[in-house]
Amino acid sequence: MTMARDVPAGDLCLADLTKTFGAFTAVDGLSLTIGQGSFFALLGASGCGKTTTLRMIAGLEEPTSGQVLLGGRDIARLRPHKRPVNTVFQSYALFPHLDVFENVAFGLRRRGIRPVDGQVRQMLTLMGLDGYERRRPAQLSGGEQQRVALARALINHPQVLLLDEPLGALDLKLRRRMQIELKRIQTGAGITFLHVTHDQEEAMTMADTVAVMNAGRVEQLGAPAEIYEFPATAFVANFLGQSNLIAGVVAGGNGGDVLITAHGVRFSVPSARARADRGPVYLGVRPEKLHLVDSVDQVPAGSQYLTGTITDASYVGVSTQYLLRAGCDTELSVFVANSGTQRRYGPGDRAVAYWNPQHAFLLGRRADEDEPSTPVLDEPVGAARD
Repeated sequence: MTMARDVPAGDLCLADLTKTFGAFTAVDGLSLTIGQGSFFALLGASGCGKTTTLRMIAGLEEPTSGQVLLGGRDIARLRPHKRPVNTVFQSYALFPHLDVFENVAFGLRRRGIRPVDGQVRQMLTLMGLDGYERRRPAQLSGGEQQRVALARALINHPQVLLLDEPLGALDLKLRRRMQIELKRIQTGAGITFLHVTHDQEEAMTMADTVAVMNAGRVEQLGAPAEIYEFPATAFVANFLGQSNLIAGVVAGGNGGDVLITAHGVRFSVPSARARADRGPVYLGVRPEKLHLVDSVDQVPAGSQYLTGTITDASYVGVSTQYLLRAGCDTELSVFVANSGTQRRYGPGDRAVAYWNPQHAFLLGRRADEDEPSTPVLDEPVGAARD
């Protein structure tokens, strides 16, 4: 479906955008470029500034300073209805006294566009809502209400569609189905989608690009797989998914590797996977990159490992999630796929957790964060299998 636009299309650029509420800075000098036709997610916890950013783009909050540029035009001081932007809220905000057809036609009628029938029916077909024209919102499921809200927004031909936690009111199964549906709609419409969410899976499933926000700033920006596999900070490593972060100190280099000593044990990480090469660091490994075996003899050559005791085992269907205490207050999370070939461990069992160094990453760490509590040893202690 080809969407007409009232003004030339282009990228959405936020230039040093700042919003303060008294002494509190909600958004702190934010600069972002959101490419035309992309599906972009602002991901962060409550209070990180993501919703305030969306509201400034929509015109519902006035920036303290900075610009909101759409196709090179600053729209930061335009009234909301003057902006080629529409918003879909978590509550959907449908008109309960109007049927589906009239809810979708509302924006066109308000702008004096006649006739509306062809455009409304085309939009209902795009949303899979043929035959729903005369139903009221109260007669619709949550997913159907969401599609009506999307149709009502998209029929106005916005350059940018803002999605403010649009799936938060849906149950898990429907939410996952609508994640796929939203991506399909965005691809078909060719409109820039800016999606604000605290749900990491939602952002990774739908977005081409994710910006992880923290305290009014962007901690990391990139493709979901890039951010997940190589996080830039400890915050990102544990907000987008889960990470085992082992506190250590860089002990030098060895060819293309950075050497780390953590709790008296020597490890290495490829230089290309290291965001720090000196001083205090975190050695990071995702739980699904760890494997469990009974003894060190079963660890493959070239792997690194820690031994310990299983303290918890949780069966979650596709995987079993273990906690392994490896000494010195180091507790590792290990996700083992339930393929039917793996041994089951229980609390109290001894086990070895090993990983491929190519799957680890290295992050900088403040010197006062979780300093290793044991002396540094000069020689490796069971950290690798040659």
